[in-house]
Amino acid sequence: GNGVLLYMRQEGRGIGLLNKLKAYQLQQNGKDTVEANIELGFQPDLRDYGIGAQILRDIGLKKIKLLTNNPKKIIGLKGYGLEIVERVPIETPSNPLNEKYLLTKKKKLGHLILLKGNKK
Repeated sequence: GNGVLLYMRQEGRGIGLLNKLKAYQLQQNGKDTVEANIELGFQPDLRDYGIGAQILRDIGLKKIKLLTNNPKKIIGLKGYGLEIVERVPIETPSNPLNEKYLLTKKKKLGHLILLKGNKK
């Protein structure tokens, strides 16, 4: 099949690379990813999907399958006139190094993530 990979430079959920590094430092000191963004003075997720949606529409796409665990991406792209015909989950096995991060994304950001022994 055909596909498009669109990379938007919105590091750290829109806070930028330097602030993402500052957030990592806060996370090493016990904050979760959402708490770190808030402590730095940002919303948990500042990304805007408008430019990405415009690019996809400009290349002729109106209906897409979207690889994501983030329901806000679906809402954001639909808001700009794209039809999401299917959400394809991104399977990421949890391990001791990423389990807290994935759980935070699931609980605080609403991501559709399956964790060990958990159901969506």
